[in-house]
Parts: sequence; structure tokens; C-alpha cells
Amino acid sequence: MIESGAMGIMGANCYIMSCPETKKAVVIDPGAEGDKIYHWVLEKGYHVEFILLTHGHFDHIGAVEELRNALKAKVGIHAGDADMLTEGRKNLSSISGSLNSSIQTKPADFLLEDGQTILIGNMTVRVIATPGHTLGGVCFLTSEGLISGDTLFQGSIGRTDFPGGSLEQLLDGIKQKLLVLPEETQVFPGHGEATTIGREKRSNPFLV
Repeated sequence: MIESGAMGIMGANCYIMSCPETKKAVVIDPGAEGDKIYHWVLEKGYHVEFILLTHGHFDHIGAVEELRNALKAKVGIHAGDADMLTEGRKNLSSISGSLNSSIQTKPADFLLEDGQTILIGNMTVRVIATPGHTLGGVCFLTSEGLISGDTLFQGSIGRTDFPGGSLEQLLDGIKQKLLVLPEETQVFPGHGEATTIGREKRSNPFLV
């Protein structure tokens, strides 16, 4: 099961994917409001083993350290974005006028790789590397759909004007790795409402 909530002033979607049989779960992109996410987990009775990150921008990692400590979970991010956890300048928090302080965490516990499969109870999460928004941007494919981070949105794509961004790379990854998925695949983005692969193939102005 995939549940979501928009967190923080940037409204970044945090996702919890859980296995109904085992109650094991993973938190994806906890960008803010760590206490709210923690109580969400407790109320559901989930055992969170991992915190997985689609990329390293501050609005997707702001509650990582709080939740890592509270849940005793291991944090995973792609190597291309690993230093964004530990450096506020790279995750853009130190230059964001919307924040009062720089966001810095301890290093990731493990690094994600393209094609890697992570077991969550009886469910699996497959890592799909889609750089372009950031150097180490990834999506997570599950049996319920694609968690796309800031790679693909309803009617749009991720920004590429930040350090490490590449429009060519982003579009190539979307077309070669995401649009080949079944059209009925649900897409759960980093901001905004869910969509489907078919809808984006037919109507996303960046892709048609």
C-alpha cells in the first residue's frame, strides 16, 4: 500500500509504502514535519526499515535525521546525490530564503544503484536511475506504481536549472525508462497530484 502526505512549506510529497502482511514499511522523501510522519507511522503500526530518497534537495530530506533516529531506519540515496545530505549548499537549504537554517545530516547508510531491488516485507521496490533534475535522481517502481520524485509530474517535468541539472539527460531517462512502462502505471510525483504513464505520454507538453 502507498500512502502520501504533502509536507512542509514546499509541499513535497512524502510517501509510506507498506506491506499489509508483515507491516514492514519504507518512508520515501521525508522533507519536513518529521514528528507528523513519525506519529503517522506509529498510528499505523508500521516497522520502518528504510528511508529512501529520490534525490537530495532540501525539501525532500529535511526530516531525514529526525526520522532515522526515531525509527532506527537506514537511509539510502544514489551516489550522485550523496553529498547533498551532508552539505547545505548542495542541497540548496543554505541559500533558500524560506528556511532559517541549513539542513545537514549524517551520510547515507547505503547507496542506491540503478536496477537495485529492495525487499519490504513481501513487496519489492526497484530503483530506476533518472538523473537530470539532480545528478543522482532516481524513481522507485513498485507493484502499485511509480514514485517519481521530481523527475516526472502531472503535466510537467523536473527543473533542470539547478546545479547538476540536465534537460537532455532528464528527458532521455523519462522516455527510455519511464514511458516504456505500462500506460496504466500510476505515477506518484514529488509534488502535486498523481497521474499515469499513459496520460503523460499523451498530454505532457514536455514529452509529446
